Amino acid sequence: MSTDLATLSTAADRWDGMAKEFEKRETAYRRDVHGISLGNSWSGVSADAANKRFDITLKEFQSAQTEAKAVASLLRDAHTNLVELKGKLKTARQEAIEAKMKVSDQGVVTYDYSKLTEGEKNALHHDPDYQDSVRKAVGSWQDRLDHAVKAVTDADRGIEIAFEAAVLDSDINDGTMGTGFNGHAQGDIEKYEAEKAADIATRLNSGEKVSAADIAELRRSFRDNSGDKAFSQTLLTSLGPDGTIKLTNSLNHLAYDSDKKHKGQYMDLQGGLADTIATATDVPASVKDLPPGSKKFDDWLASDNGKFYRQWTDGLDKYGTKNYGSKSNPLYGYQSLVGAMQHSDKKYDDQFLYQLTDDMISAEKKQPGMFTEWGPGHDGIRADAIDGALDIMSKNPDAATAFFDPAGNGSGENHVGNNHLHYLAGSGEDTRDWPKHTITGVTVTNVDDPLSRTGLGAALQAGATGHVPLADGQEPLPTYTHSEEQARVMNGILNTLDQGTTTEVHENLRVPVAQAIAEYTPDNQEILGGLDGEYAENMKDGYFMDEKNPNAAHLSTPADALVHVMRGVSEDPDAYGTLDKAESRYINAELDKLPHGATGYSESNPLTKSGAALGALTAIREDVLNDERSSAYSDADWKSKVAYHIIGGAVTPMTIPTAGGSIAVGDGLQRGVDTLAWVWGNDMKADADAKANEGINDRYLDANKQMQLLVHGWGSERYDMGTQEGKDHVQGLTNEILSGHTRGVSNAKAYLTDTTN
Repeated sequence: MSTDLATLSTAADRWDGMAKEFEKRETAYRRDVHGISLGNSWSGVSADAANKRFDITLKEFQSAQTEAKAVASLLRDAHTNLVELKGKLKTARQEAIEAKMKVSDQGVVTYDYSKLTEGEKNALHHDPDYQDSVRKAVGSWQDRLDHAVKAVTDADRGIEIAFEAAVLDSDINDGTMGTGFNGHAQGDIEKYEAEKAADIATRLNSGEKVSAADIAELRRSFRDNSGDKAFSQTLLTSLGPDGTIKLTNSLNHLAYDSDKKHKGQYMDLQGGLADTIATATDVPASVKDLPPGSKKFDDWLASDNGKFYRQWTDGLDKYGTKNYGSKSNPLYGYQSLVGAMQHSDKKYDDQFLYQLTDDMISAEKKQPGMFTEWGPGHDGIRADAIDGALDIMSKNPDAATAFFDPAGNGSGENHVGNNHLHYLAGSGEDTRDWPKHTITGVTVTNVDDPLSRTGLGAALQAGATGHVPLADGQEPLPTYTHSEEQARVMNGILNTLDQGTTTEVHENLRVPVAQAIAEYTPDNQEILGGLDGEYAENMKDGYFMDEKNPNAAHLSTPADALVHVMRGVSEDPDAYGTLDKAESRYINAELDKLPHGATGYSESNPLTKSGAALGALTAIREDVLNDERSSAYSDADWKSKVAYHIIGGAVTPMTIPTAGGSIAVGDGLQRGVDTLAWVWGNDMKADADAKANEGINDRYLDANKQMQLLVHGWGSERYDMGTQEGKDHVQGLTNEILSGHTRGVSNAKAYLTDTTN
């Protein structure tokens, strides 16, 4: 911490001065010595011999300048890196002190009890939870400081590697027998680290025994340079796509077969390699403005800035379809590459994801079945690389939106269309034959891949909502705002999945698609309510922009398509529960927004439309339970799972995490659901009989019960329920929502009835 890093800059200036001195010596030597053997006064064997020696010396003066300038550049690079890392360490230490910590000169963190009042000391002494929170705080600050110190140590090691390499004569044919100056010295620390990393990786690929020290060095290089483009592109250029694919295969082999006890370090290396690929393949602009295949993108590829990307992706075209496995259990390059990429926490560039996935689709069309899993497959690598790439894409929602946007990307001569949504999510002609798992033996058996379309579901949700897929425990926020492109994707999903009254949605798409639909609840309610003419006017396009908010788009999919897909996803009770709960929450929010004293249509319309939306859900629920095809769950199981999803989950938590933050139990989005949960919970506790519980579930899933409680819970705060006038008003509003419900049931049943016969 006390080191004066300014001395590095001073040293750099002196090395630049040394380069200038060598330049002067070169000029003098060329004039006074080197030219002697080139004149007419000296000829013969001795002159030729002298000339060769003079050439070597002249070149050494030039190499000395190159080496001196490189050392100067490395010193400045080191200064920049260490100043930044030292600043981060000082900041971490200061913030720890401000958080009531002590930090010793050796970096050990302890709690600063001297800053506590007597009351706080007494509370700490007697409160185990307080003590535990202190221990956790100390541990957290210690981890942060240790990480900051480790970053400095890593950088220092990288600087050491660079200096060792920069002064090493790398040209064995320069006449100095490897003892001269380095005429190929570079002034970038990260490039030297990449070259050393490439050497270790190449030895791994060749099957050589690589020392623990080399493995540790490779891990350090990845850790220290995860976001450095010079390191990443230098390493991948050295390895090439072929070497990169071989490296991930080598790491998987070590982790799962030959050195299982060190699996953790090989997985860490996979993560470092994945981060390297993400950093190296970052492209300027975005798919929206610079789509792959456009003239503008091709011009960039042809430029010096696009050279690495062009060469790298050209190589992937060749090695992505190469079989690195056996004939009976193939392993294609694309599968290994995507398997490695899935170890990264970084957000991959949207253009790279777009082009890579598009290229894999093209490769699959030329070679059907290449992403089928044969027999045991390969540990750590999913056979379906396309679905794996879509899972990665879901972590960059803008990439997913651009990939699935039915309108394509770019404008004018740079517009590029796509058919991705139809090919991957559609049915019929020109759609994907999703790969199965083929088991070979006495007979050949094809079974469904249990992970089939999991990546697609995640990418569809991200593309339609604009955020990463919901994690376990998160719920959709039914008041989310969407862009024009996202609304187009949502409309495209609904129209692509819609197959009429027989619409079936793959089991791994049901929940993610339902979660996406739930975030369009305000539009769903208008579509199903059928009162707003603007939605009908824009049904052809499937979306329209909000006049009051030019950055917000509305979904205006035809009601029958919406109902068909909602019915399809509702085979899964969690998906149905997601739709139902989102609708209830949105009703809460709409009722809360009504101004006091609202009368007439301004008061009744929200209730009527809400009733229609709940009516559609009622019709869908009845259709699921009455359909003989719905065999995955018994009626009782389906109802129980739905009840717990809609109602039971709200009994315990105080807040519900969502894509947009969290909902506090009892606020405008949750009050009615919480009231329903409270009453349901009391009934469930009062009767433990399984049959009775099923009856209770039926009662609380009944839309009439839901609507009565929702409106009553809202009205009890808005009107004086102690008066007959207040009771009558709430009952009148309940009648409005029930009337809308009847219409919603009728309309949805018509959409779900096959009238072709």
